[in-house]
Amino acid sequence: MKKTRTIATAAAGVLALALTACSSGGGSSADIAAKPDFSGSLSILTAGAGDPMSSYFEDLVADYKKQHPDVKITLAQETDDNAIKDKEKVLIGSQSLPDIYFSYAGNWGENFAENGLAADLSSVIAPGTAWGDTFGTGSVDAFKYGGKYYGVPLYNDAKFMGYNTKIFSDLGLDVPKTLEQLISDCSTIKAAGYVPIAFGNKDGWPGLHYLGQLFAYDVPRDALDDDLLPKTAKYTDQGYVEGMKQFQQLVTACTGDGSNSNGVTYTTAQQQQATGKAAMYYQELIEFDSVNTDDSQLHKDGFGIFPLPAPEAAAGDAKTLEAAPEGYMINQRSKNAALALDFLKFVTNEKNATTLSAPPYGQPSAVKDVVTEDIATPAVVEGTKLVNDAPSTVVWLDMANVPSVADAWVAASEGLVSGSLSPEDALASVRQASEKAK
Repeated sequence: MKKTRTIATAAAGVLALALTACSSGGGSSADIAAKPDFSGSLSILTAGAGDPMSSYFEDLVADYKKQHPDVKITLAQETDDNAIKDKEKVLIGSQSLPDIYFSYAGNWGENFAENGLAADLSSVIAPGTAWGDTFGTGSVDAFKYGGKYYGVPLYNDAKFMGYNTKIFSDLGLDVPKTLEQLISDCSTIKAAGYVPIAFGNKDGWPGLHYLGQLFAYDVPRDALDDDLLPKTAKYTDQGYVEGMKQFQQLVTACTGDGSNSNGVTYTTAQQQQATGKAAMYYQELIEFDSVNTDDSQLHKDGFGIFPLPAPEAAAGDAKTLEAAPEGYMINQRSKNAALALDFLKFVTNEKNATTLSAPPYGQPSAVKDVVTEDIATPAVVEGTKLVNDAPSTVVWLDMANVPSVADAWVAASEGLVSGSLSPEDALASVRQASEKAK
């Protein structure tokens, strides 16, 4: 299931709806520690509508009912992004959120957690618990809000630089260990007649993904986390300016279209990589197999990956990886929360996690050690392991921030690419958006 990253503007009204839902009527508090009632009922909302994912969830429900025939399960499915967001806003407004529901990491999940709509799962899924340790730490931490854990990560996604191994070999290039080395190598690649890094920023978010990873490298984590929340945000750390300068250097030195990249789609960038015209492309884990197809020039040349390297003088965490798992939450008001928890443990057992990661679904599970070369391509196996082994992760900027600040970052990304905004002016515009969001 290929996803297109879009900005979370559709989430703008979810906080108000959540507050309305919470303030009217009490409702019970989910008891996940109770014994599951296998004669009870469950309502489930997924973001897996359409081929091939809808059948995955349908089969899960059927298999679970074989084990527990008296359980009644109502399954509803929406497509991801705007459709699922719109559906959940309606359900929140009508106070009919199901027992189990899909959630993105970042600000979307935070709204559920902070407004009493998601059950606290810390006792069963925090790192150090038996179930929690079956997932990569970064995947679990992506659903951590206010020191508590609210989400069950289902599948992983992350950003890596995909590269053509033949081009690198022919030009005598090694995988760069620093951002400075990467930018320097671009001149060698360009002189050989290739696009060093395919880049299309027409939708704004591809640039954000570079910025998000660079900020993780250049800004201390405490400041980064504080700035995600308007009530604590300051945006005064100079690491933001450094990261934006590095981004502009990379766009100028390494991309084929430079300041005109805002007019290029990300699918065009994919094609440049797949056809062997570009040496590199910064891409999502779930994109690997769609560009590295059996009949592509990239596949014939060889496909490798590496994380975007950190700058030499990184003031943040050089081991942090930009990643964004997607997962599920349990309704805080569910009368069958223990049953919902049992179902989610069933969904994420080794057998079902392996099925999710294998064709025709191909969604790399957040469960550790199930994505192997028996079921996935080498690059997907490597990328999944890097995500699961990462000591910490950061979510895409457009998902991590409140919608108005996310929009300001999109505008900043586009302005930095075109050259119409300086890093200082871009940071000032984001700071202003954050202050208005308080």
